[in-house]
Amino acid sequence: MSEDSQGVSILSASDCWNLLSSVPLGRLVTSVDGQPEIFPVNFVVQNRSVLFRTALGTKLVSAAINNSVLFEADGHNAEEGWSVIVRGTARTLRAGEEIDEAERAPLLPWTVTPKQHFVRISPDRVTGRRFAFGSEPAT
Repeated sequence: MSEDSQGVSILSASDCWNLLSSVPLGRLVTSVDGQPEIFPVNFVVQNRSVLFRTALGTKLVSAAINNSVLFEADGHNAEEGWSVIVRGTARTLRAGEEIDEAERAPLLPWTVTPKQHFVRISPDRVTGRRFAFGSEPAT
């Protein structure tokens, strides 16, 4: 991890996955009817992929049609913040073995609606940055 003079550090892939594993909420970025859309989703990291559950609807249809997606999660404390972006391919899990593995993940719906479909984002690229908080430098 290298830090520039502005307090921004580039994270290693390993650091990115560790940070992603530390938070339960992220954002799925995709395209719906040719327009960008963003959806908050609770998720888990499983085998260096992002796994979430969803009901029938826009997220599921979008993952099936526009499988090239971005996923972003972040976190912060009083001294610093971080942001990780996963660029990858989303696909609905269909095979029994894939679903069995997904069901072993500690992933429960946050809402009372049935979330019967698992979507896995397989990464093409994972990038992240850590930001040191502080006062704005004098000009």
